[in-house]
Amino acid sequence: MRLFLLARLNTELFTAGCSKVTKENYDKLEMGMEYSEVSALLGNTDSCTESMGPKSCTWGSEARNIKVNFLADKTMVLSSTGIK
Repeated sequence: MRLFLLARLNTELFTAGCSKVTKENYDKLEMGMEYSEVSALLGNTDSCTESMGPKSCTWGSEARNIKVNFLADKTMVLSSTGIK
């Protein structure tokens, strides 16, 4: 059990240190960017929902994330939580 917890903690620390969900990357995002450009900057999305055209994608966790809304594959709304 200890080995499992230690391995999980190491994985979480490693992935947190490598996160692309940063203020620096958020500041690089621009209105009109295509989904592929945003993904190239932030990596694979953690979740996306699509409803009758608009697409909302989140990179990161609930506590620390970047959210981007796309319409016709173009960035329309940007927001972030917990990044400095």
